[in-house]
Amino acid sequence: MSSTIKANGISINYRFDGPEDGPIVMLSNSLISNYTMWDDQVETITGAGFRLLRYDQRGHGGTDAPDTPYSISLLTDDVVGLLDALNIEQVHFVGLSMGGFSAQLLGVNYPDRVLSLALCDTACVMPTEKLWNDRIADARSGGTEALADATLGRWFTAPYHDSNPEEINLVRTMINASNVTGYIRCAEAIRDMRQCDLLDQIKTPTIVIVGESDPACPVSSAKVLHEGIDGSELVIIKESAHLPNIQKRDEFNSILIGFLNKQ
Repeated sequence: MSSTIKANGISINYRFDGPEDGPIVMLSNSLISNYTMWDDQVETITGAGFRLLRYDQRGHGGTDAPDTPYSISLLTDDVVGLLDALNIEQVHFVGLSMGGFSAQLLGVNYPDRVLSLALCDTACVMPTEKLWNDRIADARSGGTEALADATLGRWFTAPYHDSNPEEINLVRTMINASNVTGYIRCAEAIRDMRQCDLLDQIKTPTIVIVGESDPACPVSSAKVLHEGIDGSELVIIKESAHLPNIQKRDEFNSILIGFLNKQ
């Protein structure tokens, strides 16, 4: 069951699962989603003895969506604010796409708060400005529903769409329910993000995971992260696009737990 708590000036929606005395794994969602995007990871992570903390990023799910400028630094401060409010010192942090943008800055600005980092289908810069301005314009005129078809096309491969229509419809419902203001403000933050020159400051144990067919944060972006973060591990998941945690859940879970158990 989810709860809300005041942190970094907003009300943040979060949920705990698993043993209360286990090391904490914190999962951070992508743009235009919510913490339920991680449902397929719950049983595996908690079954391995970890305490699982999921939350909705600013502007998403049950978390506040103030109509003020956002930045990746602000989203990262939300993470630390939530940890402070919950009296948590350190976590293993797993971020996918937008969640991975915050993960990078946690490693740079708050290294004492993270035991490890998993950067999943993410990047340190997201082209292009026009692309993001076009998506923002579409959201303003048609709501998040106007973004659903193109988003689902990036998130899952065509064969997965054909063989898993019920799963696709569930994800579509999550997209359609997303807050328009939250999407726009986060999209602006992503459009303006420039973090590649900070990667060499990350000293936390890091794994970079990417779907082989991800068009949003492609393998080339993952390699930039891997090459920029000393000692990081790179794993490419075949036959998957932007959300391997759903499309290739068993393989993703095995990779993630293997990494966490080594820490």
